[in-house]
Amino acid sequence: MRHVGGFVRHLRHQHDIVSRVRVRKSRDAARQLVAEDISQHRPSLCPHEPDIARATPRRRPISDHYEESRRLLGSCRIRETGPLALSRHETDSRIPGLDKKSGARALAATLRATADLQARLVAERRWGVLLVLQSMDAGGKDSTIRHVCRGIDPGGLRVASFKAPSRDEMGEDFLRRTSQALPVRGEIGVFNRSYYEEVLITRLHPELLAAEHLPQPELNDRIWHGRLEDIAAHERYLDHQGILVRKVFLHISKDEQRRRFLRRLDRPDKVWKFDPADLAERALWDKYVTAYEEAIAATAVDHAPWYVIPADHKWVARLLVATLLRTTLEALDPQYPPPGKGVKDARQKLEEE
Repeated sequence: MRHVGGFVRHLRHQHDIVSRVRVRKSRDAARQLVAEDISQHRPSLCPHEPDIARATPRRRPISDHYEESRRLLGSCRIRETGPLALSRHETDSRIPGLDKKSGARALAATLRATADLQARLVAERRWGVLLVLQSMDAGGKDSTIRHVCRGIDPGGLRVASFKAPSRDEMGEDFLRRTSQALPVRGEIGVFNRSYYEEVLITRLHPELLAAEHLPQPELNDRIWHGRLEDIAAHERYLDHQGILVRKVFLHISKDEQRRRFLRRLDRPDKVWKFDPADLAERALWDKYVTAYEEAIAATAVDHAPWYVIPADHKWVARLLVATLLRTTLEALDPQYPPPGKGVKDARQKLEEE
């Protein structure tokens, strides 16, 4: 009986082994089925599974789109040496691979990089940057400034918005008002409208020019050519002083301006921005286009370039302007200055307290 009991125990042991093997095989088979199912429905995150990765491409990180933003920005730079035709520049371009939502994430990434560069610009105090924004009415200047300047240290930022000049300012030279708001070295300055208004709105409204009480010999058709020469010389002078000038025309279509005016009228928080005089200015659209074309063509130079930014989609315009600011700072490559002579002694005194 002892032998029979031992034999039975042996059979039970073998049965247990076989059962465990079957369970293990079942588990392995189940894992294999799950893996096959996963490979059919989502990309693999493992580098050793190339077939799965090829089946469903992984989404590129937002940072990859910086180069695409730079390429589109480069196409916006005015390089013609002759007359400019704004009609040849699109107003509704998009950045490949981005939509409004992903564009907001790309903007946030660009602003983080810009904030780091700006901190070094402030510390080095060798260069300054002036960003000039111009557009037709409802072109998006205010919102662009709000978004692009987000995250920038306000201690190194100057934003100036130029409305209609006062009576006293009418008696000053046309560059004085904006000169008082220029950034110093170590700062970023942003102009919401600028001295260019003196060859735009003033050109289309003779009563504004008459109110400046200029000497009669200056009041002839050559005054606009002369003012453009003065602006070009002014920007060349700023460049010599270490203030880099970058100029942006937020380019919207006439249809898009109409849609934005209508949205303003429908929104209680926006209707205050609408002025019935805006419709009178809208009637002068073609004349404003001509004035802008001549002003941009006459002052687009390497040291103070113009960028005609497509602005029918506000998120595109904001990202491109932020990219312009970032690339400008990257080209300067500002650096933190080395520690001063007294830093070592100061540390020793603090540690000894």
